[in-house]
Amino acid sequence: MTESEHTTPIQRAPRVRVVATSSCSAAVPTQPAAVRAAATAAEPDSRRGWASVGAVALGAFVIVMTETLPVGLLPQIGDGLHVSLGLAGLMVLVPGFSAAVSAPLFFLGSGRFDRRSVILALGLTVLVSNAVVAVAPNFVLVLIARMFFGATLGAFWTVVSPVGPKLVGPAGGTRAITIIAAGISGGTVVGLPAGQFLGNLLGWRLTFATAAAATLLVVIVQAIILPGIRPDGRTHLRDLVGVVTRRAAGFGMAAGALAFIGQFTAWTYITPFLMDQTHLSSGVISLLYVVYGCGGIVGSIVAGSLFKRGVIGSFGGAATVVAALVIGLACAGTSPWLAMLLFVLWGLFWGVVNPGTLVWILDAAPETPEAASAVNVTNLQIALAVGSGLGAILVSSTTLQTVFLTGGFIILASAVLAATAARFVTLAPRQ
Repeated sequence: MTESEHTTPIQRAPRVRVVATSSCSAAVPTQPAAVRAAATAAEPDSRRGWASVGAVALGAFVIVMTETLPVGLLPQIGDGLHVSLGLAGLMVLVPGFSAAVSAPLFFLGSGRFDRRSVILALGLTVLVSNAVVAVAPNFVLVLIARMFFGATLGAFWTVVSPVGPKLVGPAGGTRAITIIAAGISGGTVVGLPAGQFLGNLLGWRLTFATAAAATLLVVIVQAIILPGIRPDGRTHLRDLVGVVTRRAAGFGMAAGALAFIGQFTAWTYITPFLMDQTHLSSGVISLLYVVYGCGGIVGSIVAGSLFKRGVIGSFGGAATVVAALVIGLACAGTSPWLAMLLFVLWGLFWGVVNPGTLVWILDAAPETPEAASAVNVTNLQIALAVGSGLGAILVSSTTLQTVFLTGGFIILASAVLAATAARFVTLAPRQ
């Protein structure tokens, strides 16, 4: 099955109607008049549509910030709750498994709910999770709070990923997705260094309390800006199965999984690599995290234009560059300036690969975007956990250089698979 078979569903009127304002309901039911009415109604609300995309990107920002925040706080949390560093690391791993399970379950059970209400409710759940961690008297309660955060994470990406095109229309859909992806990079920019900086300044409990306050502000902004967003109305198990069994989606899932396994095999141990191999100070590394994340934001924005020329080719090309950069770090990591350059470029091109996994799957099943998004969340969260686990095994039995070489070649395999997929499937051209 090729993607060209689904070109027609992409342009069906219902997908355009989802984004339009309530004035469209008064349009004359004939097709030409409906199209003209939708275009007329969408025009004055275009600014609100893009503002809404920005509000959703803020949600992505605070979600990823919360996800990555513990990384810089693990030693403090371990000492504060009297658990080992390895046990404290479960705060990072538990949400991933929880998200992998929750994404398809949430898809199946949330078909009737307005997406605006869902986004606000999920934001409040993140707020509660951060607040509970801030006051938890023991590590068990911390893990329970992080488990619920992970469930929220899976539900959030299932709903939010297809929302961008609904807010601004199909013509701006790709750009909207990449703006939301830029929010992911922004969360990485803040989450990693903030964990270290605020942890040293305020302590880990007040750091999570600050994250809860930031989440509240984002929810208030979303409540003010976001319009009502109708659900797709498709929440059947057969939709999930239909996504997985499509050849184009299968290629996309496999390529995305390999990219994430390779990425997180290396990324999980980037801090000890930069400290031990490149001999950079913790302050310089924190600054590099910020620059890496800014590069990811730029890459995500540029990706919108690249995907219009071809999603598979853009994904494969960016994955090839990321693989070369990670392998280059393994081979040239002792040179500080070269290592820093390779690291920053890594962030830039990963900013293309990351949203590319989602856009590929969405184009594989354009008539069931939330089902495609749920499948993508589960696939990538499992891949993330596998990558982190593989890195842990390698780092305990080999060297950090071997960890990065392994990660780089796995990402290269993802690029090769994308090149193979381009010969067998054709994604519908994006607007």
